[in-house]
Amino acid sequence: MSTKAPTRYEIRRAELRDQLAATPEGAPIRLGKKTSNLFRVRERSSAPRLDVTGLDNVFSIDPIARTAQVGGMTTYEHLVDATLAHGLMPLVVPQLKTITLGGAVTGLGIEASSFRNGMPHESVRELELLTGDGRIVVARPDNEHRELFFGFPNSYGTLGYALRLEIELEPVKPFVKVRHVPFDERGAFFTVMDDVCLERAYDGEPVDFVDGAVFAPHEMYLTLATFVDEAPQTSDYTGMEIYYRSLQHRRTDHLTVRDFLWRWDTDWFWCSRVFGVQNPRVRRLVPKRLLRSSTYWKLVDLEKRHGPYARVQRLRGRPRQEHVVQDIEVPIDRAAEFFDFFGREIGISPFWVCPLRARDPGARWDLYALDPDTTYVNFGFWSTVALADGAPDGTHNRRIEQVVGELGGRKSLYSDSFYEREQFWRLYNGEAYSALKRAYDGDGRLLDLYQKCVERG
Repeated sequence: MSTKAPTRYEIRRAELRDQLAATPEGAPIRLGKKTSNLFRVRERSSAPRLDVTGLDNVFSIDPIARTAQVGGMTTYEHLVDATLAHGLMPLVVPQLKTITLGGAVTGLGIEASSFRNGMPHESVRELELLTGDGRIVVARPDNEHRELFFGFPNSYGTLGYALRLEIELEPVKPFVKVRHVPFDERGAFFTVMDDVCLERAYDGEPVDFVDGAVFAPHEMYLTLATFVDEAPQTSDYTGMEIYYRSLQHRRTDHLTVRDFLWRWDTDWFWCSRVFGVQNPRVRRLVPKRLLRSSTYWKLVDLEKRHGPYARVQRLRGRPRQEHVVQDIEVPIDRAAEFFDFFGREIGISPFWVCPLRARDPGARWDLYALDPDTTYVNFGFWSTVALADGAPDGTHNRRIEQVVGELGGRKSLYSDSFYEREQFWRLYNGEAYSALKRAYDGDGRLLDLYQKCVERG
């Protein structure tokens, strides 16, 4: 490690280890995080939580080596502010400001640079972890904890917690030029997406970011963005203007690099519409500082606890709704099949699409293995779907899991999952996980991955 961690961090690290050791045997262990981006229904508990104060800092940035030493609880909002001051950014910046670096690494993340940089864990050089058995270990791809280094992504805090991470950074330019390319046929849409990912260019211009949105079976937009030094003018989607609506009426746009990285956060993609704040009359009354995903999260938490909206819907005689909140990846040559299934059987719109390729084809990430020679397409959809009379909750989500498996894909585990145990461990490498669990949490102080992501949240 090139930079010694600050003394304050060393003190907090030791205190956290002592807290874990003092937790009564059999008591649930969770982090005392102020924010969460999990959509799973989680058991509520009054049990003590590990105090992670002091682990939410950017400890240092080396602008020459293009690396940063970062606390595991640091939000990407704070991380990006620190790195942009040096003309740098993390290689992948998930779309929501309150996602933490440690959370994105242990729980995966994706964004429009993922077609060239993979997922956040692929730019990690070193992890300092508090393991379930109470040890503090430093894991790197070339030391005695390399199996933990490659097995930590997609473990969701069931092997241990990231205290400090050393990550790679990349240079940025002040602005981003954005092109929204319309399509009315999904075959051409995915063909062009695949070509752009392989060539890293479109229509003679380089491409640094690729994602898109589908509004209807014959209305989709591929967004191609490029770092630039100058902009004729910049758009502002942090106030009255709504970014996702711009895809439908603007072919070219310019944003500051910071505004581009957070273009989806102001309206939580498009999910803010359920709270009424896309109505211009309402939006004018809401302070700009509250137009952000963390505000909407508080409203979602209120609904989870007390269900006022669900009660109103029942009184109105509306059908029961199932939450269908998922991110899945399928190989790009099967993407059209998932597209057709999704439109035919689920019917949520808009939905997000984002291509993904492994950054280092030689690296193996044991708990979320993807073919290193394949481009995948992430489909992100976040809404509710009506249930037929007598249909159990989970009907639509189970069907999605089935189809994703048939298409050779994978599903992120941040939301509700319904897999049977045997199928789950087959998909997420139960053999490798069990070996890591024995090595770093032999007494089972932490829930295992199936318990946490399927059974108990």
